[in-house]
Amino acid sequence: MANLTDAGKRLFLGRAMRSENLAETELPKKIALPVFASDALSSNAYATQEILLVLSLGGAALLSQFSPWIALGVVIIYFVVVASYRQNVHAYPSGGGDYEVVTKNLGERAGIVVACALLVDYVMTVAVSIASATQNIGSAAPSVNRHLVLVSVVLILVVTFMNLRGVRESGIAFAIPTYAFIVAIFSMVFYALIRIGQGATIEAESANWEIKPEATFSGLALVFLLARAFSSGTTALTGIEAVSNGVPAFKKPKSKNAATTLLLMGVISMSLFASLTWLALYTKVKVGERAEDLIGLP
Repeated sequence: MANLTDAGKRLFLGRAMRSENLAETELPKKIALPVFASDALSSNAYATQEILLVLSLGGAALLSQFSPWIALGVVIIYFVVVASYRQNVHAYPSGGGDYEVVTKNLGERAGIVVACALLVDYVMTVAVSIASATQNIGSAAPSVNRHLVLVSVVLILVVTFMNLRGVRESGIAFAIPTYAFIVAIFSMVFYALIRIGQGATIEAESANWEIKPEATFSGLALVFLLARAFSSGTTALTGIEAVSNGVPAFKKPKSKNAATTLLLMGVISMSLFASLTWLALYTKVKVGERAEDLIGLP
């Protein structure tokens, strides 16, 4: 029974390591980036869509008029947060992140509140990211749409299994899809720029659809709608704190490497976000919460 238990632990958790060998698990920046920045990078798959969904409540005019400014606001707040965390990784290099900062400055109870909020945040991040991933898969392979819940559960189990193997092992496994995601997005944008440079007209499939506005927004109602669109767009900030939580996992000098990784994450993530938002607006993408919100939907 003991041998069977040990075999199971090795399967799910990997081989046991001596404390003096833990340096082998420390991550270089090229592996740490996909490990700790995967949440922040993957959120670009739906952040732009969330902005467009909210603004579509006011019709196409609001969509074209305010989307660029809201996206700019998201970019600005993103780099403000990244700059803040770059200071944190130097001031609190033990890896406590927000929990450690709040506990040391405001007390243990406040730290526990923050820790609880982070746990809820991580659960929501997994749920939203996996749901978005399965929907994207379903758009490419419609047969998947009949089994969205099953596919989502399987993907969560795969991600859980890979993380149980350890930071370095999961980092190597996640590096390929993360870098492939970055290359795919930039390749799409670059291809669009080439087509535009050649004089081609590129439009989304939904470009000629019309959005049925829910109401006419003005005054405080408009301000509330724009604030809601901005808050929805800030889903692009998901996972920024992961780097500050994982400073001990970096190779030495740990704080310096963590700060560099944060900067790289910010530049790449916001480049993806800005590129996707520009491309969506240029190709006149139309989205709606419900099918009946769009006229011309086949």
